[in-house]
Amino acid sequence: MRSADLVSFAVVLLVSAGLSFALTPLARRLGLRWGLVDVPRGRHLHPHVMAKSGGMALYLAFTLTAILAQFLPVERTDDKEIIRLTGLLLGGAFLFLFGLLDDKRELSALPQYIAQLLAAAIAVVFLIIIEGFNNPLTGQRTPEWPYIVTVTLTLFWLGFMMNTVNWLDGLDGLAGGVCAVAALMIFIHAAFRLDQVSVSLLALALFGAALGFLPYNFPPARVFMGSNGALFLGYTIGVLGIIGGAKMATVLLVMGLPLLDVVWQIVRRVSSGRNPTEGDRGHVHYRLLDAGISPRQIVLGYYVFCALFGGIALVTASRLFKLIALVVMAAVIGGGFVALSRRTPPRE
Repeated sequence: MRSADLVSFAVVLLVSAGLSFALTPLARRLGLRWGLVDVPRGRHLHPHVMAKSGGMALYLAFTLTAILAQFLPVERTDDKEIIRLTGLLLGGAFLFLFGLLDDKRELSALPQYIAQLLAAAIAVVFLIIIEGFNNPLTGQRTPEWPYIVTVTLTLFWLGFMMNTVNWLDGLDGLAGGVCAVAALMIFIHAAFRLDQVSVSLLALALFGAALGFLPYNFPPARVFMGSNGALFLGYTIGVLGIIGGAKMATVLLVMGLPLLDVVWQIVRRVSSGRNPTEGDRGHVHYRLLDAGISPRQIVLGYYVFCALFGGIALVTASRLFKLIALVVMAAVIGGGFVALSRRTPPRE
């Protein structure tokens, strides 16, 4: 690791965190002025009207810092990096703008899924594609897949990540903090395990943006990130898990709890004859809240759980051990789901 790389890390972190911290109060004021607000009702139990425009600060801090990072003196090992960066920025901008529209008009699920599909398609057009996996048992790369398979997997992965973060954004500080943990783990993995310094700067920029936003969003929150922030974060985490390769296992371990929660909610709602996109208080964080655990305890517990399994991805190079960790994590989470289901039936 060169000293210039360390300086670049410091510049990116300070700029992204500083911009996010400085811009969030402005984003809050604009949200209140433009009517981008969340009114207490149903599952939304906050005590008063809240601006849901914090995603503006997240988006601007990350985007401006990602552009700045292209001028820093670091080694670039991917000759198509600028193409993929363009796809990341265009898809993120599209989702941010769509999210603002959703926060203003509260659109139904169908327009949201169409927007997510279009954003994922932008990623594919700009060469952000899952090209294959390493077999965890043999360590060998899977044979080259047909293009239709790689595109389908990529669309599914990005859509899954966007919905996971969007659904996770149900408690103050939860989605922002978990995404900060994920971005930090991707940064460490890319910079110090794979020596992909230029790619790691993007993850560090996202970590800094989330870090600067959290003082305003940690419970009790003064501003929400809204759909404009949640969709943008989910898309960016999903893309960062693809570009450079070998980081999807890290994302899966860090985001395992919220990812499996999404699967659980879909299965639960479908099995009870309900629309899987229809929201309720069946998510893990809501059930824990209904069980009497404080929001801060829940949020900090998520941070620790996600960081613990993300750390496992960093300390072992064995793909087999990572697979075992994924299986163990799934078993632990599954047992927790069963216990919560018996103790706290979901409320509407």
